[in-house]
Amino acid sequence: MAEILQRDGTWTFDGDTLRLTPGRDKSVSLLRKTLGELSVPLGALAGVSFEQGKKSGRLRLRLRDGSDPLLQATGGRLADANDPYQLSVDSDRYGVAEYVVDEIRNALLLDEVPADAVDAYLLAGPAVPLSVSAGDGTASFDGDHVRLEWNWKTEDAKAAAGARTLSLADIAGVEWQPSVGLENGYLRFTVRNAPTKAPPKYDPNSVELWGFKKDPLMALVAAAVQARLPHPATPAPKELAPPRPAAGEDHDALLRRLRELGDLHRSGVLTDEEFTMAKQAVLRRL
Repeated sequence: MAEILQRDGTWTFDGDTLRLTPGRDKSVSLLRKTLGELSVPLGALAGVSFEQGKKSGRLRLRLRDGSDPLLQATGGRLADANDPYQLSVDSDRYGVAEYVVDEIRNALLLDEVPADAVDAYLLAGPAVPLSVSAGDGTASFDGDHVRLEWNWKTEDAKAAAGARTLSLADIAGVEWQPSVGLENGYLRFTVRNAPTKAPPKYDPNSVELWGFKKDPLMALVAAAVQARLPHPATPAPKELAPPRPAAGEDHDALLRRLRELGDLHRSGVLTDEEFTMAKQAVLRRL
């Protein structure tokens, strides 16, 4: 087992799993403290490095693309202080840091872990239920529904409709963007069949962020939702449509097609979603 203990946190590697525990020092970010301990399986790692400095160094993990819903939702926009896959190392512990790096690299070589992207999340994401208040609202997620509630700072046009509840099944995507310079950040949910180009200030499916201390915690809500959405590498279901009708195709032929689709659905050849899509295509012809 390889382990390094620092004020910034503790990394422990047992050959199969790397456990990342945030420290209790006041310099440790609120996001890392709230996220808590992470268990990173060896198969999720693409590499590890150690950078030495005059006064302190830094351990950095590189995860395989698509393995972590937090990195997926934030798109590499987490500041170094909020990145749970970095650890600040005091100069007198450089030797220990290098030993940890060697142990992880050797395990990756022995297990022949590839560094390419994966098509399924290998980390579970933040635990739910989860609720964060920042910017112009509060975002809560219980694993099935997102609830957005507004505060006194919310734009009137957005707050007028009241609190908003989104079913996970209706959410097509989620994105967290930090505030940068004069540009405000946001937590935005993309809702199926309801595209919008409205700025977060007016978008009822977004929480606008202004760069305050709790803003990064909204990234945890984004990650918890992302972990329960289809993985980006999952192929989209193919639309199953009936063949184009021949000239003069009559009403009875379309009814026969509906019966055939029903038989295929009952026998398990068609999924519920495929059956619904194909049935609607036939009904449009009637």
